[in-house]
Amino acid sequence: MRAFVVTGPGASAVRDVAPPEPRPGEVVVEVERAGVCGTDMEFLTGHMSYLHNGQARYPVRIGHEWCGVVRVLGDGVEPSWLGRRVTGDTMLGCGRCDRCASGRRHVCADRYEVGIRNGWPGALAERLPVPVTALHPLPDGMDPALGALAEPGGNALRAVRGAALEPGERLLVMGPGTIGLLAAQIAAAQGAEVHLLGLAAPSLDFARSLGFAHVWTRETLPRLRFDAVIDASGAPALPALAVDLVEPGRRVVFIGLSSGPSLVDSRAVALKDVTAVGVLSGFGGMAETIELYASGAVDPRPLVAATVPLEEVSGVLAGHRPPGWAPAPKVHVDPRR
Repeated sequence: MRAFVVTGPGASAVRDVAPPEPRPGEVVVEVERAGVCGTDMEFLTGHMSYLHNGQARYPVRIGHEWCGVVRVLGDGVEPSWLGRRVTGDTMLGCGRCDRCASGRRHVCADRYEVGIRNGWPGALAERLPVPVTALHPLPDGMDPALGALAEPGGNALRAVRGAALEPGERLLVMGPGTIGLLAAQIAAAQGAEVHLLGLAAPSLDFARSLGFAHVWTRETLPRLRFDAVIDASGAPALPALAVDLVEPGRRVVFIGLSSGPSLVDSRAVALKDVTAVGVLSGFGGMAETIELYASGAVDPRPLVAATVPLEEVSGVLAGHRPPGWAPAPKVHVDPRR
């Protein structure tokens, strides 16, 4: 089968590789759609931290946002899974440790991460092996774009949960990328007054095109009461700004990851009695996200700029965006093309 492989910093190719064989408790999924995200770009640049601490090594088969159809069952898997359209969790815990037993398999010390950690192959390929315990069924007829946006949507939903807002309260989302916009859409669907903070005019104009009226730069941001702040930016200076802007006694959610250390003054956190929440992965949020998409309460499809074949992934990771593409943050891949 064909798979996209990152072989080193700045080096990648579509290669013919052996198709996966499911082990007991696993299935093989024919991939319909897969998303490209910032983590994938970090593997191509060589900046991904796992490459430097031994949790990942080249060659890497990337891709962790996906949907597809179950085509092969391993031993012990219920026959009803065959032919079902599914998506799945990225974090695959060992299933034996205390963290897994207590429902925290996404932070298992021995976890695999699909397309990211400890060599588990990713979804930028024609087929993908997945433990049946990680699968989430998709409704019949759901757009593949929605299925492949369930994983980032699960991240965003968990960030909104972490903000702990009541309807009518005010949320500031820093960073109008895919996760930030998904969080904004989900929070708005739940009745929050959503504000967005960004840098570049194109991304801010795109946020406005989605119906968000309160879109700001640092210079234009009004001094308002923000009942929660979600930092989805990846900018090293913004976590401290989030603590500065949030209402005392409320919550700041950190989901963006900067390429270098970001500093937060713990005195400001303590003196404002702020609760800081970290979010890693969509684990625990994907089923509800799928329901939001299926009901039409949240429609993230405008966030997808284009869908490309595997042969165009190298250009996407290098930042190439043809003039005709929509000004949206996400690019999808159809490995069957």
